Amino acid sequence: MLRTPTGGAGHGTATAEARPMSIGTVLIQLREEFPEVTISKIRFLEAEGLIEPQRTPSGYRKFAPRDVERLAQVLRMQRDHYLPLKVIREHLDALARGEQPVLPSPGAQRDLTDVWEAGPGGPTAARIGRAELLAAAEVDEERLTEWESYGLIVPSPDGGYDAEMVTVAKLVADLGRFGLEPRHLRAMRASADREAGLVEQVVAPLRRHRNPQTRAHAEATANELAELSVRLHAALVQSALRTRLH
Repeated sequence: MLRTPTGGAGHGTATAEARPMSIGTVLIQLREEFPEVTISKIRFLEAEGLIEPQRTPSGYRKFAPRDVERLAQVLRMQRDHYLPLKVIREHLDALARGEQPVLPSPGAQRDLTDVWEAGPGGPTAARIGRAELLAAAEVDEERLTEWESYGLIVPSPDGGYDAEMVTVAKLVADLGRFGLEPRHLRAMRASADREAGLVEQVVAPLRRHRNPQTRAHAEATANELAELSVRLHAALVQSALRTRLH
């Protein structure tokens, strides 16, 4: 368990434990167990609704001991079970309702370090064939071939596709209904590749770490950075549209 600040002589334990903490103090406490945690990470988890610290009138965050313990729970579930934030949030909400949900054991899931380090074409449970992609995305062979020629759909070296390609194919089809052709979408693909490169630079030190848990944490960090990147992209597009349309 995390240690909460204790007072000096004459200070009661209950009073000390109830004392609100700054985000810097919280960071120091968490780093005893989670050396890779950062202030940005804590702010991200707050933005995702995992914690709700109080705010002073001037806007500074103040964390209660229960906030710190909840943060530690989130970080443990990411580290030990490799769970996405949505599943973690649902689990914690269930606990708050008095339920006793069961988390999957670490051995019940694939080792994300193996998947991450395998690189393109490496083993993955989320792999589908060409026929499955055509059926799931409800497109014909001709359109799929065209999208591949523009780099919008990318097969792996073994000829299969990541399951995420189904989502990409459906979105490309939806945009096509508005007259946007594959050649118009190449810039989006190029932008995605650049953003992926930035994420790779950030997590590269984690992947090279000797601690297996730290290497596995690279996957969770990459996912969080991807979420932030998508949100930033959406906000920038909305801002640009408001400027152009008003």
